[in-house]
Amino acid sequence: MLGIVAAVLFFVSFLINAADLSTNHVFSSTNVMLLGLTALALHAAGIGAGWSRRR
Repeated sequence: MLGIVAAVLFFVSFLINAADLSTNHVFSSTNVMLLGLTALALHAAGIGAGWSRRR
């Protein structure tokens, strides 16, 4: 799930950068990209991968 979130955040970051949109400092393309990297790192660590049943 977090892998999909990371992909969406990377796409939004690309659109902000490609369209040369002027946004405030919170939603700059670099900050959105860093949020995507954080989501990707959490996904690689196994957090948010889905439900697991313990025996």
